[in-house]
Amino acid sequence: MPSATETTVPGEMGLAARAVAEPRRREILSLVRDEELSAGEIASNFTVSRPAISQHIAVLREAGLVSERRDGTRRLYRARPEGMAELCDFLNRFWINRLERLRLAAELEQQRRDKRGKRRD
Repeated sequence: MPSATETTVPGEMGLAARAVAEPRRREILSLVRDEELSAGEIASNFTVSRPAISQHIAVLREAGLVSERRDGTRRLYRARPEGMAELCDFLNRFWINRLERLRLAAELEQQRRDKRGKRRD
């Protein structure tokens, strides 16, 4: 049976959502946000095994959230912000709709208060 994320967030966006759901993967993305790092350099920031970190990197790569570049025998990883674009757009639409409703409710409440204040004058 698919999880809620799988049923509500399709395709590449679903891969990105599932990839960033795991805290270590979010931490890896933070590490490679501004600079390229090798798997060993990434793994040195964690207490789990290097193969475990390599698996996390593979999930991030499959989701399109990190790129891999070969430099001789080394593989260097860097975050791909564009890989998060679809997920970010989805989340922004969700919050923008909620914020718009909140703004409208606040304006309506302010209009009610203004009317009450005018009746007292």
